Amino acid sequence: MSKTIHPGARIGHVHLRVANLDRAIAFYNGVLGFEVTQKMGDSAAFLSAGGYHHHIGLNTWESLNGASPAPGTTGLYHLAILYPTRAELGDALRRLIAAGVQLDGAADHGVSEALYLRDPDGNGVELYWDRPEAEWPRDAAGTLKMVTRPLDLHALLAANNE
Repeated sequence: MSKTIHPGARIGHVHLRVANLDRAIAFYNGVLGFEVTQKMGDSAAFLSAGGYHHHIGLNTWESLNGASPAPGTTGLYHLAILYPTRAELGDALRRLIAAGVQLDGAADHGVSEALYLRDPDGNGVELYWDRPEAEWPRDAAGTLKMVTRPLDLHALLAANNE
C-alpha cells in the first residue's frame, strides 16, 4: 500500500457543527465574504467562493446552542482558507479589523503568510496565501524548510492597496 494519493486530489469542503447558524453565517458570509449557496431552514447552510456548490457547510443538527470544544480535547485544529494573492489576504485582514475580529496570531512561514483566528464557535481558522513555489525556502539539498517568523501586518494591509 505504498501508492500515494493522486496529486490532483484536494480538500473539497469543511463541514462545521455550530451553536448558532445565523451567527456563523454572519461570520463566514458577512466578515469573510463567502456566498451563501443554500440555506436549509434554521439548521444548515452552505457557503462558497466563486460559485462552487460549497466550501463550507454549517449545521446545528447536533450542536444547537452548544458549547465550544474544550481546550485539550481532540478535534479540528483549524480550517485553512487559501487566498489567491497577498493582496486578497490583505483584504481579508482589513475585513477582520473592520469587524473587530481578534487575531490569535500571524506568521510568515516562508512558503506562505498566515493569519490565525477563531470563528464565533471557537473553531480555529487560518487565512493564508502561498508564495510561488520557486520562492519557498529550501536547504542546500533542496529539502523544504518552512519557518515561523513574525508577519508584518502593516505591510500586508498595504499589499491590499497595491
